[in-house]
Amino acid sequence: MTSSRVDSGAAEDGAWRELATPPHSPMRAKIAEALFRRAVRPLDVRVVLPGGRWLGAGGPEAPCMYLRRPAAFFHRLGVDAKIGFGEAYMVGDWTSDALAEVLTPFAERMATLIPPVLQRFRRLVDRRQPADEENTVDGARANIHRHYDLSNDMFATFLDETMTYSSALYGSSEEALTTAQHRKIDGVLDYAGVREGSEVLEIGTGWGELSIRAAQRGARVTSLTISEEQAALATKRIADAGLADRVDVQLRDYRLSEGQYDAVVSVEMIEAVGADYWPAFYRTIGERLRPGGKLGLQAITMSHDRMVASASSYTWMHKYIFPGGLIPSPESIETGLAEHAGLKLRAAREFGQDYARTLREWRERFTHRWAEVSDLGFDEVFKRMWEFYLAYSEAGFRSGYIKVRQLSFGR
Repeated sequence: MTSSRVDSGAAEDGAWRELATPPHSPMRAKIAEALFRRAVRPLDVRVVLPGGRWLGAGGPEAPCMYLRRPAAFFHRLGVDAKIGFGEAYMVGDWTSDALAEVLTPFAERMATLIPPVLQRFRRLVDRRQPADEENTVDGARANIHRHYDLSNDMFATFLDETMTYSSALYGSSEEALTTAQHRKIDGVLDYAGVREGSEVLEIGTGWGELSIRAAQRGARVTSLTISEEQAALATKRIADAGLADRVDVQLRDYRLSEGQYDAVVSVEMIEAVGADYWPAFYRTIGERLRPGGKLGLQAITMSHDRMVASASSYTWMHKYIFPGGLIPSPESIETGLAEHAGLKLRAAREFGQDYARTLREWRERFTHRWAEVSDLGFDEVFKRMWEFYLAYSEAGFRSGYIKVRQLSFGR
């Protein structure tokens, strides 16, 4: 796959042709089936097989995973479990009417699904990240292009009016997504000490809402992005808000940034940096901050031991959604910013369940407006890919396997 944008058609056509025929590896498929049956035995799900038999510990009300083509499913799982499980959903080898609910029990036991005695062999079967997905200056631009340059119109079908593609921070169960997104943005700006007269560097523009919000406080913002589609729409949205004189959107890699600022802000961009490039990212932040300046950071995180265990893995998420990335641990962020930028943690908040809710809202909007997405040239395989991505992510936050944090750093 070089792009997620596809022509209309089935899995046999165009960019999805590689998925049409499952891999063939009888021995691995047999092992995969045995491990899968063992893994689902204690889970609160029902894996329903053709003919009506089912696996798992779930009762009548448990979420169901319908295994339509078991042979193809186990061959995909056997050849590469971390990619094959999602690909099997993309092509319909298995389905579910409660996708996030099915995936959540798997996420809750992610660290123990494979028996410990077999985990020592993971390095023999784990695929390595392709060299062309490394986050060099050129590689990072190519990786970002594959996801964020899909189509502004496509993203607009499921994001709220702020075009904010990161976790909201809800104040109540009834609160609208837009209000919750503004609360999230305000939290990051507060953590960075952004106020009237502040000079702010934003690393990762998105579609411009944080820059707009900061400029409305009276700040001047330099915002960096390497997505051409995002830069174009962000610039337009900023101009439409009457703030073009206060915000400068630059198509520039963070490593090529210049100047010093009172505040640096970055929302859910660190996950795309890649572990090998975190030191450069942290050094850049330190170099851009004036004495007394603050960093406001929002980051998806995972536990340190899971980060270390998964650091070299190449997964479905890398192949289809976010190439080149790695979710950091809170410890790695704190240590890295101390060592490479001379910054110390001053404040933090965690709100992973808010991300689960955000993702569910996005998925419901995406599904409800699928006809509009289809009209943009995306097919049914893309639909299942995007559904799996959003539900898989929601399950990760629901289970606590991954979390999201806002962090404030200063010298």
